[in-house]
Amino acid sequence: MADSQTKRLAYLDWLRGLACAGMFEVHCYDSWLGGAARNTSFFRLSQFIGTAPAPLFIFLSGVSCAFVADRMLRKGAVAAEVGKRMIRRGAEIFALALLFRLQEYILGIGSAPWTDLLRVDVLNLIGVSIVLLGVLCWVAQSRLASGVLAACAAVGVALLTPPLWTTHRPHWLPWYLESYVNGVHIYNSPQPWLFAIFPWSGFAFAGLATGMGLFSDWPAKNPGRTMVLFGVGGTALFSLSLWLDARFSNFYAVYDYWHTSPNFFLARVGFLLVLVPAGYVWCRWGFGSKGFSPLIQLGQTSLLVYWVHIEFVYGHFSILTRQSQGIVKATLGLIGITAAMVLLSIARTRMKGRGKEMLAWFNRLRSGRVRSTPPTAAES
Repeated sequence: MADSQTKRLAYLDWLRGLACAGMFEVHCYDSWLGGAARNTSFFRLSQFIGTAPAPLFIFLSGVSCAFVADRMLRKGAVAAEVGKRMIRRGAEIFALALLFRLQEYILGIGSAPWTDLLRVDVLNLIGVSIVLLGVLCWVAQSRLASGVLAACAAVGVALLTPPLWTTHRPHWLPWYLESYVNGVHIYNSPQPWLFAIFPWSGFAFAGLATGMGLFSDWPAKNPGRTMVLFGVGGTALFSLSLWLDARFSNFYAVYDYWHTSPNFFLARVGFLLVLVPAGYVWCRWGFGSKGFSPLIQLGQTSLLVYWVHIEFVYGHFSILTRQSQGIVKATLGLIGITAAMVLLSIARTRMKGRGKEMLAWFNRLRSGRVRSTPPTAAES
């Protein structure tokens, strides 16, 4: 691997690409399968697998923030500068999220309600989470303090989620603000398919804590041992979540393991920690290290492929009629979408940083066309 030369950690790109592939899978089958196909174990399994990409994306956003913070701190930046950088980036992503919602509303005029403009989607959540991570790093003033505070914040978010969804909902907030707390949107109860701060931002805090440990000095000198520790730690957290669930499931007035339980949150964080060494091993010694990797490629342009694929799967330009396909046609559509997104990603990376060159090419092309235009009668 040439991480030090490219200044990218290939296994993190690979994990991000894995999340993209899982996102394509769950979205395509959810959008296109219809009739009897939606009542099969195949569909249920496809949706269960689809519970992994979102927390992985959010977790990796926290890890990426730790990576940026590490580079800045090593170059002599102070905590305030790191925090400001994160806050600006989070605000940019949040603005893009609002733009994305506006685009979807315009393209769906006639079928999309205006309230969709204020829906809390994963981009909204990532933007808000990165802003919160920036504030935390600004306050913490050191790498160690940032990691510890981020871990505590992740636990706090998980513990506060059940009451904020049930017995202590902030009803006094307008629905579009309460939705950022618990995903209530315009409904009478919080919706698990929306991306509220509670519990989803907890994965970003967990990612920041993980990254602060991952990019410190000792792990950099002992990557193999570090990955073993992450694997063991993730397995231990997963086991701890099962133990806690068996003994303290009645701690809250309303207990919903699959949506709000801190124990399920802990299990997913454990799973994510195990994925980190798995990705490292695959990219160090597996096929991820041999030649072109579609997953690494997707991971380098994850925002772009997320943005584009939605319209061709759920939107006005869906390549298949929604909720009317069998498993075979939907699978072929999934293959087509995945291939198209890989090609789009390749095109994006090849054009990156070549804006001036492309503009000059278009200007030369335009000038050539002007010169080749036959003179008019008046000119002759």
